[in-house]
Amino acid sequence: MRLVVVESGDLDEPTVRSLHALWQAAFDDFSVEDADHAFGGVHAMLLERRDVVAHAAVVPRDLVVGDRSFAAGYVEAVATLPGEQGSGLGSRVMTELARVLRERHTLGALSTGAHAFYGRLGWERWRGPTYVRTREGTLERTEEEDDGIMVLRFGPSADVDLTLPICCEDRPGDAW
Repeated sequence: MRLVVVESGDLDEPTVRSLHALWQAAFDDFSVEDADHAFGGVHAMLLERRDVVAHAAVVPRDLVVGDRSFAAGYVEAVATLPGEQGSGLGSRVMTELARVLRERHTLGALSTGAHAFYGRLGWERWRGPTYVRTREGTLERTEEEDDGIMVLRFGPSADVDLTLPICCEDRPGDAW
């Protein structure tokens, strides 16, 4: 198996098709918007021949914590083929992605229900309230996201208070 780190713009069509096949196999409800959210950044993938077996992407997003703004890396589309889940492949791509986060961003963030998996990798659960800034510029509370947000603090974000409000910009599909 080969680990590859590549910008979205450098993905070839067969790899994109393989990514879509992976997401459909790994998730029951992976939408078109979910797939769109995974592009525009960097992908860490494990390939077996030309097939993507495990994947994680990080895309740039501006997040506001309290009154501080962060050029965050937001993790998207973390997936491992069902037959390979639990074998450490997801951890391998997330570990590589953490390097990218630290090189290019000031805070890592993601939304998940798999808290134990990410917690083992140094991610922390957000304990403060979550918000979305709408296209009109208003803040909307997103209580349903409060238990799902996790962050990876480092460098400029190492001292971020996990109980402060956190806000992202709205986008099509799931905001978080």
